[in-house]
Amino acid sequence: MVPAWAGALAGLVTGGAALGVAQLVAALTGQETFPVVAVGDAAVDLSPAPVKEFAISAFGENDKTVLVGGVLVVLAGIAAVIGVLALRRLAYGFAGLVLFAAVGVLAVLTRPDAGLLDVLPTLVGVAAGAWTLSWLVRRAAPAVPGAGTPAPAALTPENDVLTPENDVERPAVMRAGDDLRAFDRRRLLTGAAGGVVVAGAAAVLGRQLGGRQAVDAARVGVALPRPATPAKPIPAGADLHINGLSSFITKNRDFYRVDTALIVPQVNPNDWKLRIHGLVDRPVELTYQELLGRPLTEADVTLTCVSNEVGGEYVGNARWLGVRMADVLREAGLQSGADMLLSTSADGFTCGTPVDVIMDGRDALFAVAMNGEALPLEHGFPVRQVVPGLYGYVSATKWVVDLKVTRFDQDEAYWTPRGWAAKGPIKTQSRIDVPRQGASLKAGRTTIAGVAWAQHTGVDAVEVRVDRGEWRQAKLAEVPGPDTWRQWSIDWDAAAGSHTIEVRATDAAGRTQTDQQAPPAPDGATGWHTITVQVG
Repeated sequence: MVPAWAGALAGLVTGGAALGVAQLVAALTGQETFPVVAVGDAAVDLSPAPVKEFAISAFGENDKTVLVGGVLVVLAGIAAVIGVLALRRLAYGFAGLVLFAAVGVLAVLTRPDAGLLDVLPTLVGVAAGAWTLSWLVRRAAPAVPGAGTPAPAALTPENDVLTPENDVERPAVMRAGDDLRAFDRRRLLTGAAGGVVVAGAAAVLGRQLGGRQAVDAARVGVALPRPATPAKPIPAGADLHINGLSSFITKNRDFYRVDTALIVPQVNPNDWKLRIHGLVDRPVELTYQELLGRPLTEADVTLTCVSNEVGGEYVGNARWLGVRMADVLREAGLQSGADMLLSTSADGFTCGTPVDVIMDGRDALFAVAMNGEALPLEHGFPVRQVVPGLYGYVSATKWVVDLKVTRFDQDEAYWTPRGWAAKGPIKTQSRIDVPRQGASLKAGRTTIAGVAWAQHTGVDAVEVRVDRGEWRQAKLAEVPGPDTWRQWSIDWDAAAGSHTIEVRATDAAGRTQTDQQAPPAPDGATGWHTITVQVG
């Protein structure tokens, strides 16, 4: 019998070839829907809210990578089974590939704006996999020469003399239909090695030929206009320059990411358009160059994810450049009764933003730049939304291409039917950056420091207490306005022992953080950030 591992190996190489060719075809034909990503996106959409929350909590910004890895592991297991079945009868393997193709095609067709051509990479990839499987099976078990003729007589006590006719090493054989086939390890392994090389080359070439290079080049070539309304200069005292304390401006490479995109959408600015329609008097359609030609506003804004736990890392501050959303909406002419903006990303994600927040004078932007450079691809290039005071899931659409003016009682955004609140005003929060949870400190004078935020209201006070003692006022850094986080610090004479440190903030409207602990769902976490340190 041919060992099961041989079939599993053939199946794995078959799966790799199918996926590699699919990626290459997707790049050559300009189709962006890769079957693995389509299956992963479908899994994201179909997963219940608790599963999504667990993924974000457990894996953070790596949740999409983990999901894609999980899909690949499952596909590898299926491919191995297909290979084992194919060695029994090739038709069984082909049937498994047909099922494999059906799942991929179904996942692709469920993606937003999918068309019939989008299934081409999947179909061609599976066809390549079928050829590879047949080829590897033939190499693993070639037909035995002379099959169908009487086999030589076996050695018996009466016939124990070796002759040229019976002095032959008999290979292990299998029967495939009416043919006898022998297992050939060497031919299988060399064939598998060749298949791996071809699959890898196809995948690499497909990725290189894909849109990222073109979009990267287009991004580098963007000449950002000077802002018509520059941001206020950052005050000299905005950064306390304490080691370990989050800097006032978060570098682009360090800025948090939480989105539903498994693969970063590749949107060429030359092809990008923003359509504004719905409850408006005059629908608007803007190209990227037309957007850049409008008066641009620069603003320092802190963004926060609703998934952020108390004391979490899903918050960052940047200087954004863009067109004020309110100006574009006034041009379109908002109709009476409109209270929601349903924005759609290039990858189909949607979020619902309250109209009144956009129109109340704050720096809500169609942003084109971040910290002095065109938006990074991962942060929404060429255009994204930035709205101070709202959690990202209801405001910060990346790769935005469509804005429907509508009503909350008529439309729902992506996260709302999954259990999250329709509106997401940011809750006042504070975080201890220094010292870290569980740190070991020397006795004596030490610094406790962190950041606090209450976008579009502003932070007015931060208080710290140790071991449930008296609350003490922390020193606050300067800020250019109410839309950014604010650094704070306080000195502490640390005595030996274990100590608990708590922090709370009060916003400019006089509202102090509640001590009631609540999870991120459905509208943002609450509670005081608390750490424990050991002083020796």
